[in-house]
Amino acid sequence: MRYAALFFAALSALPAAAQDLMTAEEFDAYTRGKTLFYGRDGSAYGAEIYHENRRVEWSFLDGECREGEWYQDGELICFVYEDNPDPQCWSFSRGNGGLIARFENDPRTTELYEARDADEEMICLGPKVGV
Repeated sequence: MRYAALFFAALSALPAAAQDLMTAEEFDAYTRGKTLFYGRDGSAYGAEIYHENRRVEWSFLDGECREGEWYQDGELICFVYEDNPDPQCWSFSRGNGGLIARFENDPRTTELYEARDADEEMICLGPKVGV
């Protein structure tokens, strides 16, 4: 599969120990101008493009992209998207292979790991037209 590199890279991101949470400034400096692919449980999960001024585009790698923005709320980084105004709050830390993201709206949720060396672009198809 095209995202095989993601799976192996995600496994290398496992932390050796708990890491300190990133501040908004650290998160912005690390992500701004990048497209990061994320994996979960050894599978591709999604990708996000991080633009200037805390603007983002998210995709579950299905060709559909959602524009949004992020902001800091305490120690969390929260995202709101055009199709969902409810904040999606995450804690971010640095692991051995990249970012580790934990969805804090539901702490039982599995962590996401930054997958490196994907050598892929996040594809956003245009809006669906017609019936």
